[in-house]
Amino acid sequence: MINKIYVEMKNFIKENYLVLLFGIVFMATILYPLPYYIYTGGGTINVKDKIHIENKETKGDFNLCYVEQINANIPTFLLSKLLSNWDSVSKEEVSLNDKEDIKDIYKRDKIYLEEANQNAIFVAYKKAGKSVNILDKHLYIIYLEEDSDTDLKIGDDILEIDGSKIDSLADISKILDSYEVGSKLNIKVKRNGKEMMKYAIVHEKDDRKLIGIALTSIYDYEVDPKITFTFSNSESGPSGGFMVTLAIYNQLIDNDISNGLKIAGTGTIDIEGNVGSIGGVKYKLKGAVDSKSDIFLVPAGENYEEAIKYKKKYHYDIKIIGISTFEEAIEKLESMK
Repeated sequence: MINKIYVEMKNFIKENYLVLLFGIVFMATILYPLPYYIYTGGGTINVKDKIHIENKETKGDFNLCYVEQINANIPTFLLSKLLSNWDSVSKEEVSLNDKEDIKDIYKRDKIYLEEANQNAIFVAYKKAGKSVNILDKHLYIIYLEEDSDTDLKIGDDILEIDGSKIDSLADISKILDSYEVGSKLNIKVKRNGKEMMKYAIVHEKDDRKLIGIALTSIYDYEVDPKITFTFSNSESGPSGGFMVTLAIYNQLIDNDISNGLKIAGTGTIDIEGNVGSIGGVKYKLKGAVDSKSDIFLVPAGENYEEAIKYKKKYHYDIKIIGISTFEEAIEKLESMK
């Protein structure tokens, strides 16, 4: 029986090999990845599914908006030229320089997510009058210049330079002032949980001594009540920070500032509570509309103006509110009672 099936398959392939070959080549061609990303309307994620605060019941309905990113192939690239809510962006535009690859971009976005979450903790707990204390501080590398001469990597946490402890960007500048251009610095970093020694060569640019890195500061906090995050590996970036801050604050206070509404939004948050602009407003607004949100909170200024433009263009039935600070958001939500 097996031999008979084998013979029949062999004969079929022999008789139809040209058709089969064409089909294989055709599928491989249309599915071959192109050097583009396709951006389109995403959706919303209920923040209460991502944060868990000890001994606190979940309240409110705050949702962060995300953009759907697709690795382009021929069919999706062609669709991006036909559909108004699909846009193609070259991968070169997403990376900051030619030295970066997709892993570097991913690491930077994960750092931005951690920074946004830690800023959200500080701002929300302080506003709610809860205990928040600094436990540790990290200086993560988020960018390497193309002309940097170093074996440092994006995501490294800088600890020491030539035996001197580093606590701030100012510490690095002071150390560099004492070295000649061309000097080799021994830099202790933490990478993937392990301490190791790396190097960087001092160079000069615009009359400044540099080692060709950009850093961001992130704090670890001890808070009461305790909080944990459950973001997935595929979730990254800073644009959910504002909504995470609102959701945390809403769980720390007695009343519910969501007023029973489904509130979606976007925007970064810094440690001072300022709400920063983001990209992809039109996609995030569409996600909020598709998920039947009542309100879309968006950074004031260009982001707000863009959201209003697309609301009018597509006749979206949603209330859009421009926000500059976390304090302003609280005031506007409380005034809606």
